[in-house]
Amino acid sequence: MSQPVIEFYFDCSSPWTYLAFHNVQPLAKELGVEVDWKPIFVGGIFNTVNPSVYETRKAPVMAKARYHAKDLKDWTRHAGLKIKMPPSVFPVNSVKVMRACIVLKPQGKLVDFARNAFEVYWSEDRDISQNDVIAEICQRSGVEAAPLFEAIQDQTIKDALKANTQAVMDRGGFGSPTMFVGDDMYFGNDRLVLVKDAVERARAAI
Repeated sequence: MSQPVIEFYFDCSSPWTYLAFHNVQPLAKELGVEVDWKPIFVGGIFNTVNPSVYETRKAPVMAKARYHAKDLKDWTRHAGLKIKMPPSVFPVNSVKVMRACIVLKPQGKLVDFARNAFEVYWSEDRDISQNDVIAEICQRSGVEAAPLFEAIQDQTIKDALKANTQAVMDRGGFGSPTMFVGDDMYFGNDRLVLVKDAVERARAAI
């Protein structure tokens, strides 16, 4: 039986995903396991299986919204990150960035690119749907922009992003970040303690 893996389905347009992306990496290192990064387009998930997100944005429960804002600040401080909420452009169309993550995964450059995309959007409050901003993310990540922009227009890359998005929905996912250890699903940054427990249980069963 093989070692457990943390499957991490993510979209850079979510602040909670930024936190989980940041926090899962030292956790995986501590546990000695790999993270299998799975870029998705979370807007497709909301449109298909979780349209209540849009209704909540239109008519939030104010007490819950206030606590949600405090909770995000607490987690952000705990992680040592900077998150501006809401950013100037929200929600943002992240499809180009997420296709780029598909392209860069086999090149071993996904993590650096995604980290910079999260930082540019959530810490610097810049619109990651814009080509000039994506080009700067490329520069910071050691990625050539022109070939990347060409690659993200390839139908196979578009299809791969759609396939990941469909796969997480087929497995019961409804947002980002969604993580799996084997068949066990965990949603959200605050479930990482349960992800750790799942990895340890899976390892004990080997």
